[in-house]
Amino acid sequence: MSDRTIVVVGGTSGIGLEIARTIVAGGDRVIITGRDQARTDGIAAEIGAGASGLAFDISEPDDIAEALKPIGQVHGLVLAAIERDQNNIRDYDLAKAKRLTLLKLVGYTETIHTMLDRLEPSVDTGIVLFGGRAKDLPYPGSTTVSIINGGVMGMVNTLALELAPIRVNAIHPGIIGDTPFWAGKPDGVLAGYESRTPGGKLATTKDVVDTTMFLLNSKGLSGQNLYVDRGWTLT
Repeated sequence: MSDRTIVVVGGTSGIGLEIARTIVAGGDRVIITGRDQARTDGIAAEIGAGASGLAFDISEPDDIAEALKPIGQVHGLVLAAIERDQNNIRDYDLAKAKRLTLLKLVGYTETIHTMLDRLEPSVDTGIVLFGGRAKDLPYPGSTTVSIINGGVMGMVNTLALELAPIRVNAIHPGIIGDTPFWAGKPDGVLAGYESRTPGGKLATTKDVVDTTMFLLNSKGLSGQNLYVDRGWTLT
């Protein structure tokens, strides 16, 4: 086990959990966060030695600084916390929109702000934000998601400049066919998307994990937004 520690916010399920497992498998330590301490501790124990858990709700930014006090020096930060939101401008749900906006735009930023004194100021340190392709490929009900993921690009630009030599990048997944959200769609839905993807296969969780690790570790990248969709927009 190395002396490097990576924090994965939203690391108790889905893609965030797979990122945490990959970090530990590679020999680094990981701190995962979730909303419930007991559940987060249990998932950290399942990941194995080198993993620990911390609980806070990133959509409640006033509580972030206090919650992150137990964390010492870290060498990387992945902000993978997301929520699925169906919202459109005709039937606009203000409460849902406010929560998601706080989670990503304010919560992500406040987490980085809080962790600055513990993030090693080196080109070896990487921060990875999670956006999404809905910012430029909207779908019915994506109003809030599209707006917020566009905001993530602005965050990358300003933070990469302000935090240098720490590197700041973002990953924008497209349709990830093996995630529960997409795998559970009715028969025929994914086939329609696959037919538009060069090679006929949708991006996978592993594709997203591999790209996240690349952004965490590649010293030559900062201020970049990488799309993981297997070229879906080319057709």
